[in-house]
Amino acid sequence: MALAEDITKQAWERAGGQCECRQRTHSHFYMPCGKQLTWEMRGKTERGGWDTHHTNVSDGNMLANYQILCWDCHNKFS
Repeated sequence: MALAEDITKQAWERAGGQCECRQRTHSHFYMPCGKQLTWEMRGKTERGGWDTHHTNVSDGNMLANYQILCWDCHNKFS
């Protein structure tokens, strides 16, 4: 499912440029990851890279269904 650019921008603004991952199994326990990110690193697969991630694929393209994740956290969902 393709992600609309406007939803990505809204999610980015909501996240304040930080990774929103809250998965306890990703080593940050009860706190969000919080890694600082830059817009220019969007889609990069290297250190500092990030992308949007569906929280539930079946829920469709709505802002509440997306998180901004650093590449380390994004890879742990794979």
